[in-house]
Amino acid sequence: MPQRVSGRAFRVEEVPEVSSARLRAGDLWIPAQGVRLPTQFTDLESICQAILLTMPPSAAFSHETAARLLALPLPRRLIAPGRVHVTTPTGVRARRGRRIVGHERGLPADAVEVLRGVPVTTPARTFCDLAGALTLAELVALGDAAARMCGSEALRRAAEAVPRGRGPAKLGRAIELVDPGAESPKESELRVLLVEEGLGTLETNFELFDDEGRFVARVDLALTALRIAIEYEGDHHRDKEQWRRDLARRRRIEALGWVYIPVTQADLDDPRRLLADVRAAIARRR
Repeated sequence: MPQRVSGRAFRVEEVPEVSSARLRAGDLWIPAQGVRLPTQFTDLESICQAILLTMPPSAAFSHETAARLLALPLPRRLIAPGRVHVTTPTGVRARRGRRIVGHERGLPADAVEVLRGVPVTTPARTFCDLAGALTLAELVALGDAAARMCGSEALRRAAEAVPRGRGPAKLGRAIELVDPGAESPKESELRVLLVEEGLGTLETNFELFDDEGRFVARVDLALTALRIAIEYEGDHHRDKEQWRRDLARRRRIEALGWVYIPVTQADLDDPRRLLADVRAAIARRR
């Protein structure tokens, strides 16, 4: 291959001297019609760089693709390897292809940013675009992460710009629940579950101190007036030393007079017992 296209995506028309047989060789693959990419590049960003060569200047990667490029949390069911979403402004025919899901809708300049040379919808616009594909808890988790990037007010303005009737009803509720202080999607999911069940206003990442003013712990969620701490615990394997530290931390939290409620994925999958336990803890504190 000519040196000028070595190690990158290129349009076939860039190399008129190269034979069609060479363009079908095993060291190249076809991410989009008329484009070739070296086979060692199969990651999403490389695929987007290749498809970008076929996109109109006003288009941007959007929806699930933008969320992945921006490192916003997505449920696994929406991650389709090799498939990308592209939005073109109203009046510009949507791009479609074997790997491309096209969308045609309003796309003002302030809804797009350039990330490592690739145009993507902003975190706020991506939040709005995905409202129809996500549950309320999933949308809030994505919104929490997006708000840490651009601020809650940017999410609100983006939601207000969605044409009436186009945005799912849950978009407005998600805006009310977004908390940029949340630090993990599971923490967000747990918070939404408890709030939607009417169990009170929860503070995220609340810090506890002892009577001497010494830091004890920072808990995921807290009903501060009732001194109830609720934390999501992942299923990751803990070594002996970490297990001992976790036990000591919980002991210190409870020694301050707090109720400690650990939560796992099983509780989120079937929350009935968890909700009953939280309600019982609240009743005991009142």
